[in-house]
Amino acid sequence: MRISQRARSVAPFYAMEFGKQTAALEARGHRVVRLGIGEPDFGAPPAVLDAMREAMDGRPMPYTAALGLPALRQAIAGFYLDRHGVAVDPARIVVTSGASAALVLAAAALVDPGDEVVIADPSYPCNRQIVEGFGARVTLVPTGAGTRFQLDAASVRSHWTDRTRGVMIATPSNPTGTSIPADELATICDLARERGAWRLVDEIYLGLSDHDDRGGPPRSALSSDPDAIVVNSFSKYFGMTGWRLGWCVAPEPLVPALERLAQNYFLCASSPAQHAALACFTPESLAVCEDRRAELARRRALVLDGLERIGLPVPVPPDGAFYVYFDVGRTGLTSWEFCERALHEAHVALTPGLDFGVHTAGTHVRLSYAASADSLREGIARLGEFITALPKATLP
Repeated sequence: MRISQRARSVAPFYAMEFGKQTAALEARGHRVVRLGIGEPDFGAPPAVLDAMREAMDGRPMPYTAALGLPALRQAIAGFYLDRHGVAVDPARIVVTSGASAALVLAAAALVDPGDEVVIADPSYPCNRQIVEGFGARVTLVPTGAGTRFQLDAASVRSHWTDRTRGVMIATPSNPTGTSIPADELATICDLARERGAWRLVDEIYLGLSDHDDRGGPPRSALSSDPDAIVVNSFSKYFGMTGWRLGWCVAPEPLVPALERLAQNYFLCASSPAQHAALACFTPESLAVCEDRRAELARRRALVLDGLERIGLPVPVPPDGAFYVYFDVGRTGLTSWEFCERALHEAHVALTPGLDFGVHTAGTHVRLSYAASADSLREGIARLGEFITALPKATLP
């Protein structure tokens, strides 16, 4: 059987590969502290679980429209208005099978072979793979602590070519948990718009971002760039990872193309998941999610303190998501070696920087603090013992 060049060129998602190794160790009876996958341990809010039970009472559950359940699109639009002060026409909202499907639809609608797309390094690996799968060339822009491991207008401008057709941004970012300041994000979007390029902003972790000094939630990119394509998900803020439900907000002229693509690629997102997700936007569920956001902030403080104590510096503390991106250079191990040995010797699952780009791939590791506080304490204690046991020659 001949495998396509596209399939042969796709790199593994190493977080998932380490997940397979973790499962194999657990099958042999080992207790592994799972700090590798970005999966909140809370689950969906109680009202959402109740709504799913009700939806699955035996009633017919036909396909929804390809763009999603109208009531859910209306609820998402209400969420933007209530939470972010942005008025969004529900007709611009496309409900998808997870944010991944939204990214696929957007790339299919916007990318032609030979186009160039600007993406930060480090960044979520699937973004690169999806864009390249449709024939584009990804321009990876090296970033560092000075720009919070994020793009800024200067770096986007310096990497722009006459073939650049779009910019993909994630704020807060996976793997670093850091955000682009709102004014800088607006400047990047203005730059791209002036050059006729599209802007796709991944806001999957926006709901988990720190609030401002006045207690206000973070701003959506739509507040400064209403024609940006914004992608979001029920997986992170609402804790619904396995439900595979997401959405995007698209400029009105793009929606018909997304609809045609959705009809052909996916038909529609899961009907029962869409019906249940309506309960996400009740005051009860939103209060639950806000309590969980506060709990994640406490876990972040625990992790930052613990990593500092065992000598694994975090160059830029996160302000959203549930990740820290720390430097293992002082151990003398590459990020891959560190993660493999931490998994097999200390039974702590992490994700190497190799997943997220090139620039810091060999020196940095992602830790997810979506696990329980007890698991985080145990994992950091094990990592401390692991580092102490390394040969002295390994530690500079």
